[in-house]
Amino acid sequence: MKPGLPTAMERPHFIGIGGAGMSGIAKILAQRGARVAGSDSRDSETAQALRAHGATVHIGHAAGHLAADSTCVVVSSAIRADNPELARAAELGIPVVHRSDALAALMDGLRPIAVAGTHGKTTTTSMLAVSLSALGLDPSYAIGGDLDAPGSNAHHGEGDIFVAEADESDRTFHKYSPQVAIILNAELDHHANYASIEEIYESFETFVAKVVPGGTLVVAHGQEGAAEIARRVAGREGLTVVTYGEEEDADVRITKITPRGLTSEVTVVLDGRMLTFTVSVPGRHYAHNAVAALAAGVALGIPAHNLASALGKYTGVKRRLQLKGEAAGVQVIDSYAHHPTEMTADLEAIRGAAGDSRILVVFQPHLFSRTQELGKEMGQALALADASVVLDIYPAREDPIPGITSELIIAAARSAGADVTAEHDKAAVADVIAGMAKPGDLVLTMGAGDVTDLGPAILARLSS
Repeated sequence: MKPGLPTAMERPHFIGIGGAGMSGIAKILAQRGARVAGSDSRDSETAQALRAHGATVHIGHAAGHLAADSTCVVVSSAIRADNPELARAAELGIPVVHRSDALAALMDGLRPIAVAGTHGKTTTTSMLAVSLSALGLDPSYAIGGDLDAPGSNAHHGEGDIFVAEADESDRTFHKYSPQVAIILNAELDHHANYASIEEIYESFETFVAKVVPGGTLVVAHGQEGAAEIARRVAGREGLTVVTYGEEEDADVRITKITPRGLTSEVTVVLDGRMLTFTVSVPGRHYAHNAVAALAAGVALGIPAHNLASALGKYTGVKRRLQLKGEAAGVQVIDSYAHHPTEMTADLEAIRGAAGDSRILVVFQPHLFSRTQELGKEMGQALALADASVVLDIYPAREDPIPGITSELIIAAARSAGADVTAEHDKAAVADVIAGMAKPGDLVLTMGAGDVTDLGPAILARLSS
């Protein structure tokens, strides 16, 4: 099945084309036959992968990069109003399209599964993409992270299913009309856009309202925020609500999660049948993500036993407890965790798999606003490690907030009894870790910024 290419998307220009969300949409459009172009602040393996699909990728932002015959300019919420290519689009009268609208257009005419939640979206979307592909269904998908090789975050398939990560951070997930929606959890985050948990709940309610008539909402039964949303939408005409979790009254009940090193064995009861399958990443939260994927696939009519077996094909996604390598008897693992709940979940998962090994964390806080609101909780989460090195805040799209620094996290961690070292020079981290680590230790590079780049440097230093 090959959906048509919207006229406005025939010659798109992406500002920030190398971003996780933007690059996936660009890749799918290129695979559908669009003449894709764009720019990014730096060259990358993702940019190179897009070029391999025929896209033109400029490095740096300049008005001259935008071709006069472009049919639209695609932007994300991270693009600032003074971007020169955006200004040039206004001069030329070229329509500006938000990333979410472009993604919604790609899903049109297919059977979409939209995966939402404060945490776990990328993992769950990846699990669905891998398992549906393993079953020969060739889904299209757009994921917020690479499965393995650069550019593997998206695919245009010949099947009629489209699996998409639905981002709540800027409310753009309201643009989608899925046949199946998943809500993994709902917690207060993205403080620049949400002032309260009530605003979060209202936003998720709007997302659920867009599920097509006759569609299904798959929701975590035991997570407070997700359960609250389920209560609010209960009884909506044309909506089937399917709950999953370890609670006795969950529709898809998890009866057992058995850790097996860096994997887990999960047993569920669904429609009176017991199923057991393997999840090839450690931790209870990843097991729950797999069960959410199972429930969503079943809602689309895929036999449960086939999907349960196919879920075992999933072996992880980049930056989600990804083993980067081992040197001098020390394993280095990369974690995308940047919210306290995610940090706690990943540290507990590694603690459960590590046995008596020490856990050393290199943590880079992400966003000044998040640190301002959740810095204390981040510090408390770091108390689960044996020792931590905390870097300066990665600003991403934000300007600094006076008085908000990593010291908020460090102070909270020390108050919780944690062994924490502040390090303002990222280039010095490899030497710091080499001085701390001993054979048998596990090192986690943790955060949503460029802390991921430190893994290879640490391994190289340990090998020297």
